[in-house]
Amino acid sequence: MKKIVATLATGIILASPLNAYAFDYEVIKGDTLWGIANEYDTTVDSLYELNNLDSDLIYPKQKLAIYKKYLVEKGDTLYGISKQHDVTVEELKAWNELTSDLILVGQELIIEQAEENNEEKAVAAAKSIQPTEVKSSTANKDENQQPEGKTLSVVATAYTAECEGCTGITYTGINLNEDRNAKVIAVDPNVIPLGSKVYVEGYGYAIAGDIGGAIKGNRIDIHLPTTEEALNWGVKEVKVTIVE
Repeated sequence: MKKIVATLATGIILASPLNAYAFDYEVIKGDTLWGIANEYDTTVDSLYELNNLDSDLIYPKQKLAIYKKYLVEKGDTLYGISKQHDVTVEELKAWNELTSDLILVGQELIIEQAEENNEEKAVAAAKSIQPTEVKSSTANKDENQQPEGKTLSVVATAYTAECEGCTGITYTGINLNEDRNAKVIAVDPNVIPLGSKVYVEGYGYAIAGDIGGAIKGNRIDIHLPTTEEALNWGVKEVKVTIVE
């Protein structure tokens, strides 16, 4: 059973006023940061920031702060709260479905990040691009033809949808369980933007649709149908061309 409890802010959000607190979620077997963020309408980046995480690794019975809330006190205004938390009044109203600036003492307000960062915007765009689109758009291209675009040298490892601790759902929502032949790579979004169509030497055309705790800088992780194929791939230095 999934558990979520409210706790007063201590070490998690020391910089916030005392009447700000976090909702804690107790991790169960099979959970992923992406799945938790999706279920509670937040972002993986927000979970990283609130919980001081440095990787995607989570474990059963671990408690994660889901999002910050603010308890309205006497004299509070939306404008004042927005300035305290570096957000806008319009965002506070949208997040809390407010139709006016009126707030009441004791009312709970959700506090979120000021705006989507570039990675979150890219995730939204990438969700609309499925690997099948990459296949169809490149089906008539010669795999040996040199693609046009920015080319990088990267270290490439491989993974499968059935790896230990994996759900088969990528960071951008691609279901690899439903298509084991999907051409998807995990990237560092600061190097290769999420949602990009790429050409990987020795792998072919793919979509940058996933991330990983160990995938930093010029590293990628390619999706392969089986564990045997992933092991056979090993670790290679290859060229990646960002096509779109």
